Amino acid sequence: MLEEKNDNLLEADGNVENNSVDGTNAAAKVLESNEPSDFPAEDNVVTPSLEETVSETKNQTAIDAIAETNAEESEDETLKERHDIPMKDYDALSLEDLVEELKALISNEKAMSFKDHIEEIKKAFLAKYNHLLEEKKEEFLTENQDPNEEFQYHSPLKTNFDKYYSHFRDTKNNHFKSLQTNLKTNLENRLAIVEELKELINPQANIKDTLKHFNDLRERWKNAGSIPKDKYNHVWNNFHFHVENFYDYLHLDREARDLDFKHNLEQKQKIVSRVEELVKEADINKAFRELQDLHRIWKEDIGPVSREHRDDIWNKFSDLTKQMHDKREVLFENQRGTELENLEKKKEIIAKIEVLATEKVNAHAQWMAQIEKVEALRTAFFSAGKVPSEVNEETWASFKTAVRNFNSFKNSFYKDIKKDQNDNLSMKAALVAKAKELQESTDFAAATPIMKQIQEEWKQIGHVPRKHSDKIWQEFKNACNHYFDKLKEQKNEENGEEVEAFDNKKAYLETLREFQLTGDHKTDLDAIKLHIETWKGFGKVPFPRRHIEGKFNKILDALFEKLSLSKKDTDMIRFANRMDQLSESHDSRKLDSEKIFIMRKIDEVQNEIFQLENNIQFFTNTRNAKKENSIVLEVRKNIAIHKETLDVWKEKLKQLRNLKIE
Repeated sequence: MLEEKNDNLLEADGNVENNSVDGTNAAAKVLESNEPSDFPAEDNVVTPSLEETVSETKNQTAIDAIAETNAEESEDETLKERHDIPMKDYDALSLEDLVEELKALISNEKAMSFKDHIEEIKKAFLAKYNHLLEEKKEEFLTENQDPNEEFQYHSPLKTNFDKYYSHFRDTKNNHFKSLQTNLKTNLENRLAIVEELKELINPQANIKDTLKHFNDLRERWKNAGSIPKDKYNHVWNNFHFHVENFYDYLHLDREARDLDFKHNLEQKQKIVSRVEELVKEADINKAFRELQDLHRIWKEDIGPVSREHRDDIWNKFSDLTKQMHDKREVLFENQRGTELENLEKKKEIIAKIEVLATEKVNAHAQWMAQIEKVEALRTAFFSAGKVPSEVNEETWASFKTAVRNFNSFKNSFYKDIKKDQNDNLSMKAALVAKAKELQESTDFAAATPIMKQIQEEWKQIGHVPRKHSDKIWQEFKNACNHYFDKLKEQKNEENGEEVEAFDNKKAYLETLREFQLTGDHKTDLDAIKLHIETWKGFGKVPFPRRHIEGKFNKILDALFEKLSLSKKDTDMIRFANRMDQLSESHDSRKLDSEKIFIMRKIDEVQNEIFQLENNIQFFTNTRNAKKENSIVLEVRKNIAIHKETLDVWKEKLKQLRNLKIE
């Protein structure tokens, strides 16, 4: 690629200006720059204008940027692949997602291509984890006043992260250790090739043998491997200088040299054509990446061209490079605009958190709402996107400070209620002791109401310190469960009389299913009542088998429907039977509930009657009072129905009050 640099070193006939065979002095001049310059031969020097100088400077800036990157990638081949891997906004990911992302990257066989990504993940993870650690420590100091108790926090996420990153660190260390060894060896081989190339300029040697040796050296050069990036441009420029020197020396075989020049020109023209297409490419990053590769090919793979084409082809290439570089700079500016917008969003979020850190609330529920607001703002902060790198640390520090101030403000509230929580702990401990005293009691009638009262009192007591919460609740729950399990076992014990009553009722139920009415109303009604009395006489059945009562009532309902009884008579017989069953169960609570229900229904019906009678008064006071219309008649009919219903409810209440429960 040094054909653009060395015109001042050659005379018109292609011979070296000085008599030095190896061209050391000339090479030193060439190696002052990393990329080829575009100045003409010394005998045609033209002083450039200011505009041309500025243009060349801009072009050189773009070329230097590519050359520096190519030198770095030449040293380590894994860097060539990292440009094809999009960098995610790792700050927006949760700790869990960051660990999963790290795990996925280190599992790739080309993990070293991801090292920039992995380092960004590490930075994002540690920033968030250390922030979390600070919050946990503040919470610990709020809840623990004992100075001898040390803060400890263990996270499986941190353990996994350290494991995965340690694996990557070992891989990276091995990679660089191997790389350093290879770089040194490759550099020695390339320098040796350059020395051999110098020795080819020997007028006494056979030209065919020299050409064969020259081609062998070029092939060895291509396969010599990576060298240190700080030596890259120097070594390549030195090699190309001596290649050009050799070409100029080949005055005996100008035809072969010119053919090679022509081939190299065609290759470089193809590169220029491709770069012209890349300038129009929509994906600028992808196009610039390919441009880097084309620069590498131009420099490393393609030899010199004839002097008459050197300036022209190089100027075209460098001008196109500048255009691509400018497009990339515009893209970066746009990205910076987006980053500045993200910065404003994050500043607004930080300001909102700072406001919440000054809003005083005095209840736990209110603090929970405040905490939810901060969590939502925290999520919004992480999702807001990247900010300019120069203010990233400052923005993150401001966010941490705002959250820390909020947590301190919140913790001061909970420090104030610490005494209340300790008082609550004492009260709950007393209830635990009382529950443990009663858990083995067999006096269920006396102990059950007390245990229920203890449970109600527990519900009324507030929070206790978090470190005691699970333990004291487990003790209380175990004592209560132990007692009520025993109570359940006692209730489920089936005595002999109840089992016998169930067997008798079960057998009688089959007989009753075959019972047929005779058609005589009185006879059939007496028979049904006799069945009811017989059923009652069997006695109470075990609690788990009380479903048999429902089956009996279902058969009675079917028989009553076949009788020509009034609704009132049927209803009262069914009610009396159900009340007898409740009376036998000795469940005063259910009887009291039934009484309250009936009294409420009586009030409702009386109110309905009162309302309907008021409506009648309205109609009878009109001019057509003597002539009752259909509406009035309908109202009177409803009043009669409601009065009949009222009589039924009153009769039920009377029967219920006459019941005696032992």
